[in-house]
Amino acid sequence: MRWLDRLLHRPALPEGVVLEPEEHVVAVAEVAGGGHVVATSRGLWLPEAQRLRWHLISKATWEGGALAVTEAREVETVEGAVLIADEPPRRIRLATPGRVPEAVHKRVTGSIRTRHHRDLPGGGAWFVQRTVAGRDGVVLQVRADPGTDAEVVRQVARGVAQRLPH
Repeated sequence: MRWLDRLLHRPALPEGVVLEPEEHVVAVAEVAGGGHVVATSRGLWLPEAQRLRWHLISKATWEGGALAVTEAREVETVEGAVLIADEPPRRIRLATPGRVPEAVHKRVTGSIRTRHHRDLPGGGAWFVQRTVAGRDGVVLQVRADPGTDAEVVRQVARGVAQRLPH
């Protein structure tokens, strides 16, 4: 099948990248030092064959030949909302970026439907509604600012989720 991929100008998938049904490749880039980054309709495959789903990428930037990706970790589900926390950003230097930076930017920002920051005791929290690639509807993600009381965040998240249309 590799000959068909070349004929249709589709990049061959790096080892370990297994696409879901109806998932397709958007862009591929070679990583400096070896490996590849693959942007698909469902997420971003990193060189170690780990996929980050678009709705779980809090931030992605392209600067100085490197893609910096901040993954959101789901901490807790609270009655219609998902509390998340950001992992440290990963910097991936791309030898041949191609369309990957543009594709990542488009997919990450395109998954955001609404976002709002709310001040809370001791800090605040971001309330972000995002689409999940391959599923209908949206998910409400809540990311607390450092120092914000976790119980207050849970209570407010419950209230916000209850008021959203289902």
